[in-house]
Order: sequence, then C-alpha cells, then structure tokens
Amino acid sequence: MADYPTPDPAAPESTAADATSPASSTQGDERPELRAPGPQDEALASIERERDELKDLLLRKSAEFDNYRRRVEKERRDLVEHANADLATALLPLVDNFERALQAPSTGTADAYRQGVELIYKQLLDVLARYGVVAIDPLGADFDPHVHEAVAREIDPARRDGEIVEVFARGYQMRDRLLRPARVRVVQS
Repeated sequence: MADYPTPDPAAPESTAADATSPASSTQGDERPELRAPGPQDEALASIERERDELKDLLLRKSAEFDNYRRRVEKERRDLVEHANADLATALLPLVDNFERALQAPSTGTADAYRQGVELIYKQLLDVLARYGVVAIDPLGADFDPHVHEAVAREIDPARRDGEIVEVFARGYQMRDRLLRPARVRVVQS
C-alpha cells in the first residue's frame, strides 16, 4: 500500500484559487508555466532579433571607422613624406652647386665667387617660390604684429610711429601660412 501524507488539521485548507496565485507558485516546486506562445512572445523575439542586428551593425560600423581612420592617417603620412621628398629632390641641385663652388680653385677673383653664390641664391629662391614660399620684406611698411617681430625700437620724430626702418631677418610665408615673422626695428615716437 502506498503511504499518502495525511493533512494537518491545523493547516488552512487550500483552494483552487490559491494554487494559481503567484504566492503559491513561488513556494514549493518551481515549475515554469506551460502556455501557448502569444503575441507578446513574438514581439519580444522580434525586438531581440532587432537588438542583435543593431548590435552587429554597430560593431561592423565601429570596425569600418577604425579602418578608415587608420587608412586616412597612413595616407596623410604618405602625403607629407611625398611632399618632403619632392622638396628635398628640388634642393639637391643647390647642394651640387655649392659643392662645385667649394671645390673650385681659390685663384679666381672674389667677384667670380660672389657671382656663383648669387646664382645659387637665386636658384634657391626659385625652388622656394615653386613651393609657394615667398619672402616678407617690410622695409618702410607699418609694423604688423601678425607678420613682424619687433626686436628693436628707435625714437625718431622725423618718421611716423610704427614704421619699420631696418630688417634684421626677412620673414617667409607659404601661401596664407606664416612660416617665420620678419625680425625688424620699429620707430617709436
């Protein structure tokens, strides 16, 4: 014979409503409810699929952006290196001319030597001009702190205030970019 538990007379009687209540389902053995899939389950599954697709898309776009960033940085480095190589190639004939001038016998006159150096100087200015570098020669102009650097001042009542009277070193700019300001003496009244 089978032994069946006997009901405890002090325990309250359970009803069918108690068996389906959430409190009774959390106590005792926890079995998942068996029910047919409904529209909420389908909506949840659809949302989860969409979430997974968006997560995958985000990962792909992030990887694409990282690759793009690396590619642009490499292209920028290559461009700078190419520009530097072009400039260095353009300067090599100047180096050759200086070497020839230094190897020439010193029996010639100073004027011949000066003419050779002047030719090399003009060649250098042509190379710089080809790359957009131009000299700033402000002698007689008004002082502009954006393109001039005042390294000395002089008081001269015969001249206008802020006039540049001496250039110690010419300034240079490449297109719209200042490479070096002109170092000048300025009149102060």
